[in-house]
Amino acid sequence: MSPLRASAPVTERLADAGLGLALALVLAVVVAAGSPHRSTGAVIAALLACTGLGALLLARRHAPVAVLLVTVAGIFAYYIADLPPLGMVLPATGALFSAAEQGRTRWAMGAALGLLAVASYFRLAVPDPADVVSGYGYVSELALAAAAIALGAVVRLAREARSREAADRVRAERLQIARDLHDSIGHALAVSSLHAGVASDALSGSAAPPATREALEQVRASTSLALAELRSTVRVLRGTAETGPEPPSLQRVVDDARAAGLQIAVRPSGLLAEGAGALPGGLDVTVRRLVQESLTNVLRHARASRVLIELAPDAEGLVLRICDDGAGRPSARADEGRAGAGIVGMRERVALLGGVLEARPGPDGFVVEARLPRPADGAGR
Repeated sequence: MSPLRASAPVTERLADAGLGLALALVLAVVVAAGSPHRSTGAVIAALLACTGLGALLLARRHAPVAVLLVTVAGIFAYYIADLPPLGMVLPATGALFSAAEQGRTRWAMGAALGLLAVASYFRLAVPDPADVVSGYGYVSELALAAAAIALGAVVRLAREARSREAADRVRAERLQIARDLHDSIGHALAVSSLHAGVASDALSGSAAPPATREALEQVRASTSLALAELRSTVRVLRGTAETGPEPPSLQRVVDDARAAGLQIAVRPSGLLAEGAGALPGGLDVTVRRLVQESLTNVLRHARASRVLIELAPDAEGLVLRICDDGAGRPSARADEGRAGAGIVGMRERVALLGGVLEARPGPDGFVVEARLPRPADGAGR
């Protein structure tokens, strides 16, 4: 955890404690000023009640509605105990502010109206005309409640505005990344594809070995595919696409790996002919990405000659298993890649679907096994 993230809760707790202390001190001053003829026990009880109302604000961020309801109930209990008067709205200002700040504005308005209604009823019901609710007193309490709720709403809106500004900065950074990707990597891939095509054309009429021409064609095809995926990724970073770049078909992935020298068996045998698009929901994209990344790892680390790709149903969904006979270091293959690439990226992709991926040494090499739950009925890609 970064120091900034660690300090944020401490700062919030200090702010909550300061707000609670300020409310308790204000209420204590009101009690002291309004009870010159009260007994010492009543004054002490009132001061303890003020302290309790202030302490409630320590939980205002996590349970704003609960703090508000307990505060209102505490105010009613305070007056039932016939303690020195505090007003009906003043003790609840902190709870009203907190509820509005946390997006519970309707709760705050309802609590304020309830307090004002109870105060008005009892003032109108007393026999002494001097205690009957006056327009000044009613307007003052109404203004106090409105100010607390409005201030909380303003603080919340300001916080949301800062969040939107941060999101805008992130979008601007993504646009810069998109431009950098297009200008650097895209240019290099385009140049590589162009030179591979020129070399292939130059060798087409010569006595060069067929394997050389096939390798150049493979380079040109692979760089063209990588450039297409890069452009799709750039569109995603620019916000002009709703999904990530579409992975190549299973047939294309397997053909590329076979052209690199791997012997690949696929079960069921019709999987390549049908394509992963026959799978339900969003499993098709996941299966294609898992196969693509696994074959890439085999070519980079395994020194394998044979690969078996199996896709079979089980009781909960589907099991995808990629086995090879490679002798590469298992640790290098299992730990390869950052988040979003290699085994780590495959595990995260499967976890997003609620599945589990295991990468482990097998009887003859290495095994990548993904258990993918079947999506709910009606789930689409």
